[in-house]
Parts: sequence; C-alpha cells; structure tokens
Amino acid sequence: MPIPAPNFDPPFNILRLSHVELVVKDLAISRSFYVDTLGLQVTDETDERIYLRAMEERGHHCLVLKKGAKPQVGELAFKVFDEAHLEQGAAWFKSQDLPVEWVDRPYQSKTFCTRDPHGVPLEFYARMDRLQPIHQQYALYKGVKPLRIDHFNCFSPNVDESVAFYNQLGFRVTEYTEDEATGNLWAAWTHRKGGVHDIAFTNGRGPRLHHLAFWVPTPLNIIDLLDLMATTGYVGNIERGPGRHGISNAFFLYILDPDGHRTEIYCSDYQTIDPDLEAIRWDLKDPQRQTLWGAPAPKSWFEHGSLFHGASVRDADLTASPIIAP
Repeated sequence: MPIPAPNFDPPFNILRLSHVELVVKDLAISRSFYVDTLGLQVTDETDERIYLRAMEERGHHCLVLKKGAKPQVGELAFKVFDEAHLEQGAAWFKSQDLPVEWVDRPYQSKTFCTRDPHGVPLEFYARMDRLQPIHQQYALYKGVKPLRIDHFNCFSPNVDESVAFYNQLGFRVTEYTEDEATGNLWAAWTHRKGGVHDIAFTNGRGPRLHHLAFWVPTPLNIIDLLDLMATTGYVGNIERGPGRHGISNAFFLYILDPDGHRTEIYCSDYQTIDPDLEAIRWDLKDPQRQTLWGAPAPKSWFEHGSLFHGASVRDADLTASPIIAP
C-alpha cells in the first residue's frame, strides 16, 4: 500500500480547513453568483473584498472574494487549536526551510502564511471573529442552501510527495487511487476534521486549485440549483454532474464561477473519526471510482484549474490517465 501510516503526533494541531481567497475580475458579477445564485451570506464588503459565510458557520467567513486584474487563488487557510499551536506551527515550517510571514488579516487573530513544498500558499490562525448563529433563520436560505465549506482539492505534480508532506501535519488518508502499473498515487483524500477530506490531491499540472466544496443539506438542493442556474444565465457554468462519487460516496455537482474557479456542491459522505479506520483503495481504471453510476468525467475536469498566486506550475511526474468522457 503506497500511503504512509497515520501520524497521530503532528508538530501542531490543525483542527480543520477554514477559508480561501479567490481573486476575481468583477466583484459585482462574482457577488451575484456566490450570493444570489449559490446563497452564501455577506458578512462584510468593501470596494476591494467581499467576505462570505455559509449558513451553519459561526466564523466570520469561509470565502473571500478579492478584486484583481486576473483570476487566481490566494492562501488556503486552516484553523489550529490555539495560539501555542500556532507558534509551534510557524517554528515547524521554519525548520523545514519553508517561508513564514506573520500577517494581519481582518477578523482573525495572529496569522502566518507559508507554502508547502510544491508552492501551495497556506495560511494558519487560531481565532476568528464569531458571529451570531443564522442556521435557523430559514428566510435567509437561498440558492443551493450552503451549510459549510467542506474541502479543497488541488492538482499536484506528485501526489505521493503531497501526501507524505501533509501526513507530517497529521492529515490522514481516507481513500486513494493507485496506478496499477507504477504503484504510485494518482489521487488521495486526506482529513483533519473527521470527514472524508479537508484537502485532496489529484494528479495533474500543478500546483493549482482544482476546486473548493460546500456541503449542502440534500441532493434535492443540488437539483434546485441546477434548475436555477439553467434559467438565470448560468447553464454554461454547469461542468459535471449531478452524480454520486464512488470515492467518498458523496452526491456532487461541479460548477464554474464567472472567472472559471471551480466549486463542488457536495453532500452525503461519511465520518472518518476512528483513528484505526483503514483507507479505501481504488484502481485508476475502475469506472465507478469517479462516479458510482459509471459515467466518466469530462476532459476539462482533468485539465482546468485555478492558478495559485506566486506559485510556479509544472507537469505531473505521473503520466497515467483515468477513464475520460469522449
């Protein structure tokens, strides 16, 4: 088995993923998509940024839209246990000869930025401003009724290397795709919070963000979103789905925002809290790996991604290919 043994004693305690910053060309157009269509809630906005949260979240934001000249992605952010663990995290990244910069972020306590060995920009903090709960204010539920941010998925030029690095930080593999010919990882799903993944890695030209995902109440919410997008000018933004993944068992839909950033709408995966839970292996050529019902993903799903700010991109080391729709 190509995956490392779980690491139950990481150098600092990461609780979960937290938020991401997307650079968009037109804030008004992006606001219409994420607020009026998807149903995220605005917690603050300026001429340069819009802060958004989903319905169950108490933290100030899970998504920041930043106005910029070209679409790209800022840091992938994670919440740590407390300030002591934040300091331990900064010391550990320095010990790995990776950059550490302490930054000021609105609505967050002390925060540092760094990068993983492939160049993915990362952000860590311990506390974010808390807002009043809105999960029972049902008049606010609109669009796909997003409940919370669920995960990131990144194109990695070497998935084995990505998994090995994040294993050092305590991320545990729940499911993985192995290339039978080489024995290398083609994809892997890793978590901290007890779901199938906080961050996943897909073989491809990278590093790039493949998608961010929001958890929704039921598959019917996804059907409602499809009807809404199809009749409000967004039918061309529907990329893949709806369907059910073999990996994770989740019901899914993939859509593109006006700048091409991909979002997965996601529900119905399973808990992975037990420390002795064994990872599930999939063969790259298994047609039910991508979609339990057997339908392959389109070519764009394996090629299109969002660039990370300041990261150099390279081709993947592994040239194996899954089943791709004609």
